[in-house]
Amino acid sequence: MRKIKEVLRLKWVSGLSNRKIAASCGIGRPTVSEYLRRAESAGLRWPLPDDLDEARLERLLFPPPPDLPAQQRGIPDWANIHGELKRPGVTLFLLWQEYRQAHPDGYQYSWFCEHYRAWQGKLDLVMRQDHRAGEKLFVDYAGQTVPVIDQTTGEVRQAQIFVAVLGASNYTYAEATWTQSLPDWIGSHVRTFRFLGGVPELVVPDNLRAGVSRAHRYEPDTNPTYQDMASHYGVAILPTRVRKPRDKAKVESGVLVVERWILASLRHRQFFSLAELNAAISDLLGKLNARSFRKLPGCRREHFEQLDRPALRPLPAEPYVYAEWKKARVHIDYHVAIDGHYYSVPCALVKKEVEVRLTRHTVECFYRGNRVASHRRSDQKGRHTTLTAHMPESHRQAGEWTPERLQRWAAKTGPATEKLILVVLGSRQHPQQAYRSCLGILRLGKAYGDERLEAACRRALVLGSCRYKSIESILKLRLDQQPLEGQQELALPDAHDNIRGPAYYH
Repeated sequence: MRKIKEVLRLKWVSGLSNRKIAASCGIGRPTVSEYLRRAESAGLRWPLPDDLDEARLERLLFPPPPDLPAQQRGIPDWANIHGELKRPGVTLFLLWQEYRQAHPDGYQYSWFCEHYRAWQGKLDLVMRQDHRAGEKLFVDYAGQTVPVIDQTTGEVRQAQIFVAVLGASNYTYAEATWTQSLPDWIGSHVRTFRFLGGVPELVVPDNLRAGVSRAHRYEPDTNPTYQDMASHYGVAILPTRVRKPRDKAKVESGVLVVERWILASLRHRQFFSLAELNAAISDLLGKLNARSFRKLPGCRREHFEQLDRPALRPLPAEPYVYAEWKKARVHIDYHVAIDGHYYSVPCALVKKEVEVRLTRHTVECFYRGNRVASHRRSDQKGRHTTLTAHMPESHRQAGEWTPERLQRWAAKTGPATEKLILVVLGSRQHPQQAYRSCLGILRLGKAYGDERLEAACRRALVLGSCRYKSIESILKLRLDQQPLEGQQELALPDAHDNIRGPAYYH
């Protein structure tokens, strides 16, 4: 899926240059320009219409190209292009424009660049970095850790040190967390923005697994939770290139300063909690930011107040709420399984893959960028959370089974089987959630015979265990052929909260 909406947001809301948008989204600058040109030609403005989802936006800006064979599109002469690039002033974009003039139905610029690089190889470029006020925040973890002693057990745990440095002023933030995992990584960013009192334009992380799910030189994939946090604060994520320390020289220097002026000062102290360690780091951090530069007038705090603070964007009204993203396949009963609980989605999405956003209290399901379901999160494993609006008419995805049909089938086996099926149907909030159990119970009659199934259901009613596994166990162990030893079948009341009765289904 093209990153069109993100490009438009970063341009029209954040006001970033095309170069920075391209780096943040992992696409080429000509592609960014093309997205913006097509959006303006289509008369789009921010915010986009609510009914304009990703799929419709892509069809609007990029109508399907003609289906032509490669010979008619034209394959570029890579050797000639490589020679032309050596001429003064000749660029790959200029050569692609000439190629499209000769082949109007030819390939797009991204394909052109990708195949040329595959033919020619890759060049290592050293880029000079210039930092504007409020532009970049560099983040990373220090190589050193700090031991923290558990007073109860005496166990020693190594705390990780998170470091953030603003590009223009070198204003530094540091804190200790237990791990470098995604929750701690996101939490450190939230606390960093709160410490700064504002939000920069760009956050430049290393290719840490918590921040970048798949490192790549040209198109690194940002972790969905990390990207979600960035959208909440209105910042862009610009990961560094793999094994390119010069891309994050600012934070590398900041880590070195933190290790020398904070961690080295704490080397002889013992800490018995993470809060105690962070209090000590905070005290030394204030001294570090107030320490005068050697070769420049002023200190980090003064430069921050003069340069970065006025340029930072205001914080949102509410801090980011941590959320994890997962992918789930919609089952035939139009539910997705999350941590052992089942949540409904619209029945039209059966067998489709959806993205699930999990917070501490909510579960949200998205399909192609659109939210299709929202539920309160539940910790009850094996249970269902179902919205009536998500159910199909006549429940076609359940094989057109109905409670009446199951009841009629059970009545053919016997009254005990019929009564047990009614109990199973009444045990769920929605009868459709019990269809699979009922079908499994009734199909045991094919393997063991209707007479034995009726006897097994009678015994199950007496025992008060009407689950499929209980009835199957009775039949496997031949308990249905043994007397009930004077036990009487439990009479089921005519009116009960969990028993609807035949009239409910008519």
